[in-house]
Amino acid sequence: MKTLSPREVNLHPALIAAAHAAERAFREAKASLPLAELSSIIGVGGDGTPTMYLDQIVDEAVISAVEPFAINILSEEIGWVDNGSNTTLVMDPVDGTANAVAGIPSCAFAGAIVVNEIITDSHLVWLDSKRSLSAHRERDGRFLLSEPLAVSQCRSLKGSSIALLRPRPETRTAWLNIVEPAERLRVMGSSILEGSLVALGAIDAFADAGGDIHRLVDLLPLVPFVESAGGVIVDAFSRPLVFDTDMSKRWSGVVAATQELADEICQRITQSSLT
Repeated sequence: MKTLSPREVNLHPALIAAAHAAERAFREAKASLPLAELSSIIGVGGDGTPTMYLDQIVDEAVISAVEPFAINILSEEIGWVDNGSNTTLVMDPVDGTANAVAGIPSCAFAGAIVVNEIITDSHLVWLDSKRSLSAHRERDGRFLLSEPLAVSQCRSLKGSSIALLRPRPETRTAWLNIVEPAERLRVMGSSILEGSLVALGAIDAFADAGGDIHRLVDLLPLVPFVESAGGVIVDAFSRPLVFDTDMSKRWSGVVAATQELADEICQRITQSSLT
């Protein structure tokens, strides 16, 4: 199987520059600074959550790299930067930062180019292994992918292999209801990697069990890969996943191989929220 490079996929040059900058900054930070320093909380990001020093290092490197392109930026760390362009880079510079600063190789760069509210390009990079996935929308509306993708076709939680965000007090009931019929469960700490595993057919579904943790930067870059592979990305409470500059908005985020499986997961989440 041939894997295409980002340039062969014809990714937007700003997205290529962003990914290269993220990889380089991540690698240099991990090589030169102790994990304890990289894990220090240095403020609050654009999404309202704590920002670690590693997040800041990578975010600043990416912003500097894309500055010559004069496009807008929507980042987990810096928030919304309006440069008056019809093109926006939506990115999470390091998804799974807690893993990265603990020495666990499960984190990713995720970026998508949105032109007039339409996703045109997406690029995901496993930062510890340099594996990547690229997607570019062609004139017929279909995405050219860096490698073939196909979901598992699983239609039921019974006997499925799933990944979930960790349980929290407000999601414990739904979390257990989803887990109970599944055959295998993984908690990897990186929504981008877990969502992409659905597109790769490695697992059947990934979800936040109704806790409204996911932001646009966690889900939008996954859309071209999951949908091209035959899967679905939905919200358990029927909120549409569309481009929005408001970083306070949240989604439950259910990524599944089939609509039937997504519906079952959503039903278990919504039923649990009523109890």
